[in-house]
Order: sequence, then structure tokens, then C-alpha cells
Amino acid sequence: MSVQHPLQGAYFDRAAHIVRELPADAGIEIAFAGRSNAGKSSALNTLAGVKALARTSKTPGRTQQMVVFNLPSGHRLIDLPGYGYAKVPETLRNHWRQQLETYLSNRHSLRGLVLIMDIRHPMRDFDREMLRFSAASELSCHVLLSKADKLSRSERARTLQQVRRDLASTPFIGTVQIFSATTRLGVEEARLAVAQLLGMDTSPAPSNPVSG
Repeated sequence: MSVQHPLQGAYFDRAAHIVRELPADAGIEIAFAGRSNAGKSSALNTLAGVKALARTSKTPGRTQQMVVFNLPSGHRLIDLPGYGYAKVPETLRNHWRQQLETYLSNRHSLRGLVLIMDIRHPMRDFDREMLRFSAASELSCHVLLSKADKLSRSERARTLQQVRRDLASTPFIGTVQIFSATTRLGVEEARLAVAQLLGMDTSPAPSNPVSG
């Protein structure tokens, strides 16, 4: 598989309402998380190069299950439920909070987290909660500041610096970057980060020497 496309060939496996419905806890997987309307599904589709891999909607909060995507390499991507704007009953919110805590704390095959934040509204309560969960579980986290096309270059740079300062005051383990699914800004950088979280070999392929 090309290093530039570590998610190439991703395909839907299942949707799980509870952790026990996920595939067996073996192998390697990473999870994608983000507040509703942060652009999580669009980011996942862009990184995988599959337009409709994850369902997108103008109605925030449509991802209300843990959605599993398999890769040809045997690795898995887990699309976690969006949280925040979703107009769902409090009982369902509590259910997902419990399931997410169980998943992030106890899943042995989980090796990292990709956290998508809207660059215009970063570091909200849910984002900080996910960062706490990942740090407590000693999970590496890669933050995508999505929808970067909505800001000017100088505004993006200022926000990135501010988020980095905020993260420096937390037990954060990982990296952060600017990203736009619309303009494809930061796509290759994000793909490389995902490959590293999955433990894929990201070194350049050796050239074939020409024998004399």
C-alpha cells in the first residue's frame, strides 16, 4: 500500500451500538472522534479517498453508532458517535458517554485517536474530555483543525498557535495540524499521521539499484 494513501481500500464492516458488538479485540485500530458538525465524516472520507465511506449530513449528530471500517492491511478505523449539537435524548447521551469511556479505557487494539475540531471553535468541552480520556489511556492523539478554508491564512496560523499553547497545559500526547476536506489542505500530512498511529511503515521505499 502506498504511504501516501494508508487508508486506501477502506470498506464498511459494521455499526455497533455497544462495545461488545465491535470486532474481536485483536489487531490494530484507531478511532476518529469529534463534536457533531466538526467535519469528522468529511475528513474520514477525504483521507480514505472514498466519497461516501462515512455518511455525511447537514443534520449534525447523525453518527449515533460506532461504525467500523476495515483496511486491506487488516487494520481498522472506528468512527465514534458525534457529540455536542445532536438533539438526542439525555438517556442516549449518557449511554454514549458510558460506551465511549469503556471503549477508550479498555480496548487493547486501540492504538490512537484522531480528534477533529472545527478550527473556528476548537478546544470545547467535548474536545477536552476526549483529550483527557486519551491521555489517561496513554493513547497518542492527532488533532485535525478542520474547516481551515473558512479562515484566512493568518487566522489559521494564530488559531494553530493558540491550540498548541492550550495543549501544552494538558497531559496531551500527540500532534496537531490544520486541515480542510474542501481544499484538501493538510491531507497528505494527516494520512502520514494516521499511518504512524496504525504502526505502518512510513519510510520511503528503497530505490532499485541498477547493476553494472
